[in-house]
Amino acid sequence: MKKELSTGFNERQYMNSGEFEVFFYKDIHLDHVIDHSHPYYEIYFFLNGDVTYEVDGNEYRLQYGDYLLIPPGVKHHPVFHSQRETYQRFVLWISKPYYESMCSWSEEFAYSFHYVQEKKQYRFRTDFISFQNIQGQLLDLLEELHGKKAFHKLHAELQVHSFLLHLNRITYDMLNAVPKTYENALYLNVCDYINNHLESNLSLDHLASFFYSSKYHISHVFKDNMGISIHQYIVKKRLNASKNGILSGIPLKELCHQYGFSDYTSFYRAFKKEFGLSPKEFREQKGLPEGY
Repeated sequence: MKKELSTGFNERQYMNSGEFEVFFYKDIHLDHVIDHSHPYYEIYFFLNGDVTYEVDGNEYRLQYGDYLLIPPGVKHHPVFHSQRETYQRFVLWISKPYYESMCSWSEEFAYSFHYVQEKKQYRFRTDFISFQNIQGQLLDLLEELHGKKAFHKLHAELQVHSFLLHLNRITYDMLNAVPKTYENALYLNVCDYINNHLESNLSLDHLASFFYSSKYHISHVFKDNMGISIHQYIVKKRLNASKNGILSGIPLKELCHQYGFSDYTSFYRAFKKEFGLSPKEFREQKGLPEGY
């Protein structure tokens, strides 16, 4: 790690920046930090030391590769058992307005902290390779923030966005470590359900509720197996079913509503994009009369 990027502990518990701040701390004689909370999100990555961390009344004996997710208003502090080892950690602060702006763009940014706030479980444990990757990304972010390169502020913002999504993926993988046979069964059952309910509600919320799984989990299991998103798969299946409906004589405007399209225009565009001709052109190509 680059010496110039590390600092001793700063007792400041407020943000100078309105968006995010990141620190790499290395302390030799630190023996006490008061219990505290703050109005921003904190992501803490433990590297070294003889420390138990208390968060919201929960005690976590830390080891290399642990990270803590601490929402605004949650009290926390380290308890030191020995000063023989250097206390090293990364800390990333993200302001509440900035975090909420990311989540308004995509709810996937909220995955890890949503879990923490619901379950009150604040400590997560990574493997060596994953944590090495985390360290590399945080050091890159520190270098960008301390450097004077062109567009460094925008680049740092993109790094924070990318890092939070990367951390969410690590959290998700830990929480959903299930046998491959289970994921295959879930994928096949979702396909079967879609194929038999093309005229019904197939929203991701409905599928998650029906299969007692998270939307994130179903989406990723499906895409890993099929190679396309659930939405793309449903549209393809519905369009193929609508072709059969045209051949059966079902009126076009009735078909578009039957298979979940909001109006004929969206049905027309999707049909033409998939098959290279419009629903009417397909009907005419098959020699069917105008009234069909």
